Amino acid sequence: MAENQTTVTLNIGSQRISMAVFETSKSGGLVLKAYDSTTLLADPATEAMRMPQTRLAILELAQKLKIGKAKVRYAVSGQSVFTRFVKLPPLDSDNIEQLVTFEAQQQLPFPIDTVVWDYELLEGGSGEKEVAMVAIKSDALDEINSCVIGAGMTTAEIDVAPMAIYNAFRNAYADVTEPVLLIDVGAKTSNLLYIEGKRFFTRSIPVGGASLTTAIAKEYGIHFSEAEMQKVNNGIVTLGGGHTSHLDESVAALGTVIRNALTRLPTEIARTTNYYRSNHGGNAPRRVVLAGGGANLPYAKEFFEEKLGLPVEYFNPMRNVMVAKTVNTEVIQKEAHMMGELVGLGLRGIGKSSINIDLVPASVDAERAAEKRRPLLIAAAALLVVGFAGYAFLSNSAATKAEEKVAGLETLKEDLSTTAKPIENLLKKEAEAKSAAAGFVAVKEAQYFWPGLLTDLRTHFTSEFTWVTDLEPLANYDPTKPNDPKIKNGDSLVKEDLSASYGASALTIKMEAAVTAPAPVKPGQKPKPGAAAAPTGPAANAIRIRGLWRDNDSKQDAVNKLVKALRESNSPYFSFTTKGPDGKDVPLKDEQVIKKLTAIAEAEEEYAWPFEIIIPLSMPVPVR
Repeated sequence: MAENQTTVTLNIGSQRISMAVFETSKSGGLVLKAYDSTTLLADPATEAMRMPQTRLAILELAQKLKIGKAKVRYAVSGQSVFTRFVKLPPLDSDNIEQLVTFEAQQQLPFPIDTVVWDYELLEGGSGEKEVAMVAIKSDALDEINSCVIGAGMTTAEIDVAPMAIYNAFRNAYADVTEPVLLIDVGAKTSNLLYIEGKRFFTRSIPVGGASLTTAIAKEYGIHFSEAEMQKVNNGIVTLGGGHTSHLDESVAALGTVIRNALTRLPTEIARTTNYYRSNHGGNAPRRVVLAGGGANLPYAKEFFEEKLGLPVEYFNPMRNVMVAKTVNTEVIQKEAHMMGELVGLGLRGIGKSSINIDLVPASVDAERAAEKRRPLLIAAAALLVVGFAGYAFLSNSAATKAEEKVAGLETLKEDLSTTAKPIENLLKKEAEAKSAAAGFVAVKEAQYFWPGLLTDLRTHFTSEFTWVTDLEPLANYDPTKPNDPKIKNGDSLVKEDLSASYGASALTIKMEAAVTAPAPVKPGQKPKPGAAAAPTGPAANAIRIRGLWRDNDSKQDAVNKLVKALRESNSPYFSFTTKGPDGKDVPLKDEQVIKKLTAIAEAEEEYAWPFEIIIPLSMPVPVR
């Protein structure tokens, strides 16, 4: 393996999306060069918007890590795939491919021509052969892969999260031989990995962080986003034996709801362990390793120790991975147990993975086939060039033959010209199609941006002491200008004739205009059927938020806390940085974001006091 070979890895979870860049060390191991992550709200009500949000999140991570158009190895969540472990009869290795294909046709719940599937031979009990089969619906995989392609990257390999975590475990815990249960608690599912040396079994359980949030929302009659915020900020897992006696009553009640919802997971673990022992000849685990974002709740480790009666520790896939000086080691220490998929994918890049699943979409398969043919085409072209060179040399040896060959070349030129014209027409049509598609994509991105922004505000910009009275998009806003009412900064994009459109907000009117307005047509020109119009007119680059705050213990600092929460959420819709004179990103100060904040001392007789915040957007968004 060549030194300093770069591997870009991406883990696409239901709620958390993370990306890392690895290089190869001199000893052949992994070196983490860059890492970042972002989260989406796993609200079942917003499932239709998950793919556009995923694409924006991947694009944001690629820009932060300066990935460019690199080839990326990524993993899809265990809930997205169908996994089966099948024992094979003793046959010669030459017949394995046919036998596995036959078993796949019997085991998969879908027609085999509608799925993308792959398999890996495993060591079974008593030396028998066992195969792990993984399949995913072709259209579902194409939808996920389009998010990666849409972010400007190309696909190198597609793995499955449980297999990638297994590869990371084998690399980090190579000395462990006793049976281990690795519990990866995700947003929508939890992956159970039973590992005994080189033996491996996995199952996905439909219990995860979103299940806990749903239970909180149902118990308290609140929205999913508010329940998620309560879980993250105040949630714990209560334990037995009077553990709640020293806790605040509200915190204890919330912890009890979480505990009751999480109790289903140990029950499913017991059932899976019995199945693994009886059907696959495995042994009961003797230690438990905890991974995934759902394991972040306080006392989660103690909860599983209590329920399973086994020692529990947090997963550390970074044990044998070096970290570059440019990476924040505090973040790695805090989030290491959630990086198993990234490390496992990195091991694929240096050829040190134990299981190698590769789900190949049709588009990626065609691209790989073209790359395999490319050397042959280059060699054929080189031979053709050499042949023409030799032919020209022989032709120039006799003046009479040269004239004949020139005439032949002229004829060939005419033939090639005839062939070139249809190709030029096709290229022209392709350019027109790409132009129309680009306009449609721009319209859809602008259409999805505003609902996502409002959802993000509702998630992170929430307090019982504040409320928002007005949202107003601004164009041409410069956050570096002085906060002076005499200096104009930003143009309001709220429609002036709002009263003419009953029942619709100004912003809604503008957004509808952006989506439905047809492309301008020149005089005498007919509009093209089905052509999408690219957004025209001014683009919003900031949003003004006006609201009121009422008296509380923190006074007007309640508004500052909202801004801080939004700043620390790493939202894909807002930007809290600006470009400095040297072109580098400079963080915005609070006074550059909070434009107006009335204190109680200025008007004590009022019930509430106004505030005004202007936050730049992460990208310009046309509104008409």
